Parts: sequence; structure tokens; C-alpha cells
Amino acid sequence: MKLFGSYTSPFVRHCRIVLAQQQRQFEFVSTDYTQSAQQSPAMRVPFFSDNDLKLHDSSSILRYLRNSAGQSFCATPEQFDLYCMVNTALDTTVNLFLLERDGITAADVSYLQRQQSRVEAILSELNQITWPETEVENDAHLRLACFLSWAQFRERLDVQQWPQLQGFLAAMNQQAWFANTHPALT
Repeated sequence: MKLFGSYTSPFVRHCRIVLAQQQRQFEFVSTDYTQSAQQSPAMRVPFFSDNDLKLHDSSSILRYLRNSAGQSFCATPEQFDLYCMVNTALDTTVNLFLLERDGITAADVSYLQRQQSRVEAILSELNQITWPETEVENDAHLRLACFLSWAQFRERLDVQQWPQLQGFLAAMNQQAWFANTHPALT
């Protein structure tokens, strides 16, 4: 098994956590933008190989890992919807971050303002949920923890605006299995 990605990617982090929790042996191949554009049709990380199987998105990788270990990936429609909502906010935030690095900001483009509003609306909705304090129950929760941690690391949002989410992230940061994969530890 090979997982290609960067240590700072929240999508890659989610896969690394699941692999570690399952105690799977795998090779991590550090991959940058140029390499991902050459080696994956999705032109992004993570991508994954296991013998002849090649996967190009974190969600398909997670589903494969969970299913091959006899675990469920987003077992209910509600869990999957939550996962998709978090994933939308994460993907949008990453895109806004990358555009800003290229000098394009939400203040410059009305479409990007709508995207920023989308992230804030999702976070406000997620803030209405009572989150677990000690265990991540499913991949939707784990994806949220990876998103919030990355967003703080990259200074993309101030979690204090959403106290339920702030408490959830603080609780996750106390879990060694989560804290040991923080992007700052690369």
C-alpha cells in the first residue's frame, strides 16, 4: 500500500489517521503539486495504490480502507450527508486558500464571496450539533476534525466564532492519535 500526499493536507491526514487506527503497514510518499499533476488525473492529493488498485480521492480511499477492514464508511444517510457537508466546506476553504496564495481574494470576486459565505453557513449549521468529546464516531466527525485543525493551522478561520466546534476541536486535540498527525509536526 502506498499513500501519496503531503503531511499538511487535511484530506491526506484523514487517510493517515485511518491507516494508523487500523494498524496497516503502508508507505507514505511525499508528493507536491507538480508530482500530483503528473501522477494523478485528479491532479491533487491524496492518491493511493494497493497492488493493481489505484484510487484518486480521499473519499474513495477511506471507503476502500473501511470496507477492506470490515468497517463501515458513513453507515447512514445522515452520516454521509454530514460528511459531504463538511467536505464541501473543506474543499471550498482549500480552494479559497490556494487562490489567495495566487493573489485572488474573495474581496476581489463576488463568486468567491459566495463561496466564503457557503463555508460560514455550513460552519454555523455544524455549530448547532452536540459533538463527542472523547471519541470520533465516524468519518464525518473525523473529516470535521481534520478540517478545523487545518483551517486553524493555515489561519483560514477563527473557530472561536463557533463554540460547539471549538470545543470539539479542543477535545480532538487531546487525543494522541489525532494530535500526533497535526500538520505542524512535519
